[in-house]
Amino acid sequence: MKFLLASLPLALLATFTLAAAKEPAIHPAVITDLAPDAAYPAGMDAFAIPVEDGALNAVMYTAAGAGRHPALLLLHGFPGNEQNLDLAQAARRAGWHVLTLHYRGSWGSPGSFSFGNAARDAWEALLFLSKPETVAKYRIDPSTIVVAGHSMGGFMAADAAASEPRVAGLFLIDPWDPGDTGKTLGTAEGLAAWRARVDLAPLKGTSFDALAGELREGTQRFDLGQRLAAYARRPLTIIGAERGLAKTARAVSADAQAVNPDARLTVWQSDHSFNDKRIALADALVRFLKGIAPMAR
Repeated sequence: MKFLLASLPLALLATFTLAAAKEPAIHPAVITDLAPDAAYPAGMDAFAIPVEDGALNAVMYTAAGAGRHPALLLLHGFPGNEQNLDLAQAARRAGWHVLTLHYRGSWGSPGSFSFGNAARDAWEALLFLSKPETVAKYRIDPSTIVVAGHSMGGFMAADAAASEPRVAGLFLIDPWDPGDTGKTLGTAEGLAAWRARVDLAPLKGTSFDALAGELREGTQRFDLGQRLAAYARRPLTIIGAERGLAKTARAVSADAQAVNPDARLTVWQSDHSFNDKRIALADALVRFLKGIAPMAR
């Protein structure tokens, strides 16, 4: 092989060199298990985060390796049938601790569900990651906390990140704009269309009418575009789904990009849950995280 390469034209040899230097098509953290770390193994801790009249059933996926680790708050949608735990595992393999949770009143978490409560829950979870006792217990680097969210969780992630300037990055997965939906609920047709999409089975302390009323009255409070504008000039990636909420993703990305040159939008040919793009989605998240903390294991 040495003699073959020596005989190649320089331009062709340069092409081989560049190809060898390219990053792999899929980040190794997405598809490759790490060697076990006997001193600082990967782990999982389940607990409840107290909030006002309830609590958040939560899980912390802890990354292997000594020292402090960056942390990701990963928020699911409404009601949360897709929890994106494959993304949590990929982020952990990339060296990040990952906090996931169920909003109060959902999936067994004590309390009553509402969109306002879910927004406060996301904020409380973000504060939890920065508390000195949490930082010490889990060896978190409080200067490197990212928030990610899917669907409704996209709004909750943006809302919390906009209120906390120390958040280092925001990653939204086909985000839902509750404020935009609220504008459609003044007609019988709009109510019927939204009712057809609502699953209340995992929720307690609420009703369709209560949630619809909250959206109708909160079109400004739950305006995703406004929250992304308030997030301002920090790293932001939005991945939309053409067969999901791509129209919303494009609209709110325009709001973000008006004030934030670091905002990036990609729309994929997939559905709202990215059922046929799970590895690609994990890869996109890991690469986003590595852009913020390149040295994370």
